[in-house]
Amino acid sequence: METKPLPREATLIVNTHSRKGQDLYDAARTKLAAAGITLLAAHAVDNPKDLAAVARAAVAEGTPMAIVGGGDGTLAGVVDELVGKDCVFGILPLGTANSFARSLDLPLDLEAAVHVLANGRRKRVDLGMIDQDYFVNGASIGLPTMIGETVPDTLKKYAGRAGYLAWALKSAVSFKAFRLELDDGSQTHRLWATEVRILNGTHHGGVELSDTGGVVSRDLLIQAVVGTSKLALAQDWFAKFFKLRDRDACSRDFRGKCFRITTQPPQRISIDGEVLACTPVVAKVAPAAIDVAVARDPQRG
Repeated sequence: METKPLPREATLIVNTHSRKGQDLYDAARTKLAAAGITLLAAHAVDNPKDLAAVARAAVAEGTPMAIVGGGDGTLAGVVDELVGKDCVFGILPLGTANSFARSLDLPLDLEAAVHVLANGRRKRVDLGMIDQDYFVNGASIGLPTMIGETVPDTLKKYAGRAGYLAWALKSAVSFKAFRLELDDGSQTHRLWATEVRILNGTHHGGVELSDTGGVVSRDLLIQAVVGTSKLALAQDWFAKFFKLRDRDACSRDFRGKCFRITTQPPQRISIDGEVLACTPVVAKVAPAAIDVAVARDPQRG
């Protein structure tokens, strides 16, 4: 059954602190107007801490679509304001990894992304939750969290994924494995791990980590890189990046609706690229939580 069409009126919210946000803010406004989308308001937000308040005010004023420009952290920072509201989530992928956009099969080019917002369709998708905090795509425990806590903003903004890789190699020297305990309500799994990915989407760090499930699966994927070897962690990322035949040799998958996650020692958690929590936590799926704008399927016309 066809859903309601995408709105033709929207509020634009761009994180100008994101990698491409400052450079593309004016271009986004121009292209959206040219595509026939009337902007009720447009906000260039330099302080990421203000994004949630700006989105909250836009939703309260009745905007039918909130178009948010930035990376995964930006999207996660505003998505709580859209849950339970009659407001479509529009995405302009202007960040470093853009994993949520990749999980939704959205184009990463600005002009193509605007075309989706003007000519696409609504899609009801899941969100993930860490305790009471919603996230759009993925959370992680381990080396990515260490990178997220320590990577210089200038390196993240100007070097992109290459900068992340360089900082990862530097951070790996002092990183240590940890004991992981996953309780899914019926069984408890205990193992050593060097990284844990809590996935609502299929991508993380811009890399496809799973080709099944995703944002409409109605469950979470917990992916643990098992053992204590840093080399195995590097091999896992390499194999998944290049989609090798044995890309799952170093990791173990757990699927379910809800997990209690405990580690020894306690570990910080990066949620869509922002370090915001610490174990122990409860991770769960929020099924069919929001409407997002996605590309129209070819067979639908």
